[in-house]
Amino acid sequence: MGLLDMSVATTADHKRPVLGIDVAKDFLDLDVCPHPQPQRVPNDPAGHAAIVHLCQHQNFGAIILEASGGYEQPLVAALQAAALPVVVLNPRQARDFAKSLNQLAKTDALDAAILARFGYALDPEPTAVPSPETTRFQALLARRGQLVQMRTAELNRLKQARDADVRSSVKAVVRLLEKQIASLERQIDDRIRTCPVWSRLEELLTSVPGVGDQTARTLIVELPELGKVTRQEIARLVGVAPLNRDSGMFRGRRMIHGGRANVRKVLYMAALVGTRRNPILRALYERLLGAGKRKKVALVACMHKLLTILNAMVRTQTQWRVAIKNA
Repeated sequence: MGLLDMSVATTADHKRPVLGIDVAKDFLDLDVCPHPQPQRVPNDPAGHAAIVHLCQHQNFGAIILEASGGYEQPLVAALQAAALPVVVLNPRQARDFAKSLNQLAKTDALDAAILARFGYALDPEPTAVPSPETTRFQALLARRGQLVQMRTAELNRLKQARDADVRSSVKAVVRLLEKQIASLERQIDDRIRTCPVWSRLEELLTSVPGVGDQTARTLIVELPELGKVTRQEIARLVGVAPLNRDSGMFRGRRMIHGGRANVRKVLYMAALVGTRRNPILRALYERLLGAGKRKKVALVACMHKLLTILNAMVRTQTQWRVAIKNA
């Protein structure tokens, strides 16, 4: 059966079928739930166009993909440009769902079927469509992060190098990386300055002691929900809401899990700095340590508190000195 012959129909309960797409570097595996129709197409512009054409002529309730290290992005962009209901899942969600079905085997075709079943069973909300400028900003920030990691690795090698030629080589690479980082930071600064909304957001966020430019910019592009949802919802989105681990008489240690790793990473550093420079976070941190809490637990609580404050500040458009009075 050819791709464009993949016909679907609304089920007896009037629930629309769901298309699952497993993304690999070279191929895209497709399947439908509740009526499986496995197919494979190339992961290239022609394959993307064929899938868009298929979805425009079928009654899919959702198109489900996993985040696949960037290989999914061109297809997602094509589907979103056609105003189709595409959902990009965290791979952990799909894997946990597969385990719940006792589906332990893993192939591209099986993964496509699992994604379709996930969408059909749970009706996830479509992934928000970022603006082209936001996508560009995300790419610049991601590249800067990569270069910073590379520079750190080279500086660590420099500490261990003894040979003069090796040290010279490492220093040359460090200089090149620093030049590239500086260039990217100028481009990022330009985009912030030319966007009044982002400029205002950065000003608000960096008014908080402990929140620097990179933290603010990561929050702007990676957490667009900031200020638009409740403090409980924003904590769950980021993954800093402690989750209970209780069963019967057993009371387990509450843990954070899931969420947006990049946002958690910058919040961790901001909270760490904040335990020294931010009076609210410092007081919370010292109180928890004084109560016998472990340092890591106290620091996660500071991350949660900081996120709550930032969420309120963005929602009310108030600077730190005003927000602190209501914290």
